[in-house]
Amino acid sequence: MAFTETNTRSITKSITFRVLIVVADLIIVYALTHHVGTTIAVTVLTNISSTVFYFVHERFWNNVSWGRRKAR
Repeated sequence: MAFTETNTRSITKSITFRVLIVVADLIIVYALTHHVGTTIAVTVLTNISSTVFYFVHERFWNNVSWGRRKAR
C-alpha cells in the first residue's frame, strides 16, 4: 500500500508547526532586540519564507520512497 500525502494535509501541518515557531521567534527576537517593530518584522519575514520552504520540502519528500515500508 502506497502512502501519498495530500496538499491539504501538508498545508495543515505547515500551519500548525508555524504557529509554534512564531511564538518561539517572537520570544527569542524580542529577548535579543527589545524592539517591538524589529521583532514583528523579523518574525513575519522569516516565518512566511520558512512556511513556503517547509511546504516545498514536504512535497519533495512525498516523492521519495527511501525509508518507507509497505504496511503488513
